Amino acid sequence: MYKKKTTVLLTSLLVLLLAGVAFASGEAHHVDSGVLLKDFLWRILNFGCVVAILVYFLRKPLKKGLAGRTEEIEKALAEAKQAKEEAEAKFAEYDHKLDKATEEIAELGETIRREGELEKQRIIENAKQAAVKIEQDAEKAAELEVAKARQELQKEAAALAVEMAENLLKKSFTKDDDTRLIDEYMQKVGELH
Repeated sequence: MYKKKTTVLLTSLLVLLLAGVAFASGEAHHVDSGVLLKDFLWRILNFGCVVAILVYFLRKPLKKGLAGRTEEIEKALAEAKQAKEEAEAKFAEYDHKLDKATEEIAELGETIRREGELEKQRIIENAKQAAVKIEQDAEKAAELEVAKARQELQKEAAALAVEMAENLLKKSFTKDDDTRLIDEYMQKVGELH
């Protein structure tokens, strides 16, 4: 509404100014310095009136317009300052979050490294225990094999001793020894009854 009034007023003043210029620029057939001076003074007066009218009518609207524009600029500057402060606060917040996330990542990496070392130590310890158990099992198996071989050797030695004794007996045992053993056996059986 305010701009509409200002536009109408400026247009009216422009029309008046142009009318004054058109009137003043009428055709002149001969050059008269007095007329030229009079015409020049009228033009100056006309220009002064137009400026005075413009100043009178446009002073308040211009002042209000400039004041409104100043307020708008100040408001825009205040909003820009507030937006800048908010952006700086957000930046500081995100920077803090980024620093915190970086620390958490470093801590997580350290935790993973420590857990990896512990797992490595557990694996090594389990491998050592398994090696000791395998070694013990191998010793037991070897001992069992040695004992088994010893038993087999003893059996073989006993069988060989029996065979040798049998061969010796066959060679050295006579019929008289056979009769004597049977008699002794019978006597012992008879004593038992």
